[in-house]
Amino acid sequence: MMLLLWSAWAGMLFGGFAFGQLNSTQTHRIPTPLRMGSSAMLVLAAWFYHLSQPEVLHFWLAVGMSLGFLGDLFMAGLLIKGDRRVLGGMSAFGLGHIAYITGLLNHNSLMTNDRWVILGIWWILAVVLWYWVVLRGAHGTPNILHYAALPYALLLASTTGVASGLAITESAFILLTIGTILFLLSDLLLAAELFNGLHFKGIGDAVWLMYGPGQMLIVFALYIASL
Repeated sequence: MMLLLWSAWAGMLFGGFAFGQLNSTQTHRIPTPLRMGSSAMLVLAAWFYHLSQPEVLHFWLAVGMSLGFLGDLFMAGLLIKGDRRVLGGMSAFGLGHIAYITGLLNHNSLMTNDRWVILGIWWILAVVLWYWVVLRGAHGTPNILHYAALPYALLLASTTGVASGLAITESAFILLTIGTILFLLSDLLLAAELFNGLHFKGIGDAVWLMYGPGQMLIVFALYIASL
């Protein structure tokens, strides 16, 4: 079943990119239904894996993926429109990352000096990137979204930092860490688009071709390690 869900995810995301047509804003080739569908496949995979291998970590990863799907619906403008969709998306993704962190710390809550150093490095990087991409690049006076992006960036960096700390002692978490890094990179590009006005042909697809595989690795990393 996991392989079937992975195939459905890959077919929707990469098939949509390969055969889709650029939309009117020149941002996406992958149609919205296929983007949302690919995200839904990851939610199903996460819950299926938890039900077949019931562990606390798997539960929280499934919760986080479900909240990520809710964030996708917000960002696509399918629930609310305008700037509120961005705030809604950030809130859902932020809660999703709290779920990821909860699961990872439940798996191993011993924060050694090495793990604190790694986490601190990611926090510093998040603050620097937030300042350069979001605050410094703001057009006009920064608003609530610009400042809300800071705790959001720190949450994403926390997920990556905690996962990285686990990966140095447990190789099963290497792919999961790569997934969180891809998520962070996709969000950096999205922030440049939303807050700096960055635009190039297919920018939305560039975001999704990092974000989608990132989320996939978060879901499938432990499954792959168990094979």
